[in-house]
Amino acid sequence: MGRTKVRKFVDGKRIVYSQKHWKHLAYLRNRAVEIMKALESFGLNCIIHGSVARGDVHEKSDIDIVIPYLVPSYRVEMALENYGFKPYLKIISQATPAHAIKAHIYLDEITIITFPLTPLSKLEREFYKFSGELSTKDLERGLRVPGVDKRLMLIIPTDYGHIEKSIIGIEKEVANFLGVSIDIVEERKNVLLRRDEIGRTGVFLKKVINIHETFEEALYKISKVNIFIRKKLQNEGLL
Repeated sequence: MGRTKVRKFVDGKRIVYSQKHWKHLAYLRNRAVEIMKALESFGLNCIIHGSVARGDVHEKSDIDIVIPYLVPSYRVEMALENYGFKPYLKIISQATPAHAIKAHIYLDEITIITFPLTPLSKLEREFYKFSGELSTKDLERGLRVPGVDKRLMLIIPTDYGHIEKSIIGIEKEVANFLGVSIDIVEERKNVLLRRDEIGRTGVFLKKVINIHETFEEALYKISKVNIFIRKKLQNEGLL
């Protein structure tokens, strides 16, 4: 599948969903609710963000579930395993040395549970609201929420599908509409426009870890050979 291109001049385009689209959206949302309830049964409040929250899904849409605060990884894995969800893949990532280090548990190729191993910054937390986020209860109620996709299109849910419009030139209005800071709107705009120009750039850290190893154990090992990771953990008082 090719790289998604940013669309700069579309304004107020109406998208009508087919029955197939609504059915696929319902499947993804029901799957998300099962997993989110498993996490919440262990006291882990979580959100879902992106296309499943907005409604503009496609055949390869991910189910992106996030616990947006520090939590011991064993609690996350215990909650999942208690309900029969087994890890398919475990990854530690960090976008740049300045960003939070994150844990990712893949239950399959499209279902990911993410949680930070170091605290999220204000902008990192706002990113999820910028892209559109919902709680478990809101998801169960069938709510959909506006947010911005990777094309820098504002997706506004409707009864028939959604309206989409470019955020370029209306950044302040988008920030107010979504209830986020102008800083996150500008940051995401700059990141995605740059990606559109030069192609997808790599992340500072992306490491697959052993399924049977805890994220904390793996991160400690990484810190012993990576000075930037070690400094990050020391600065956060985690080492």
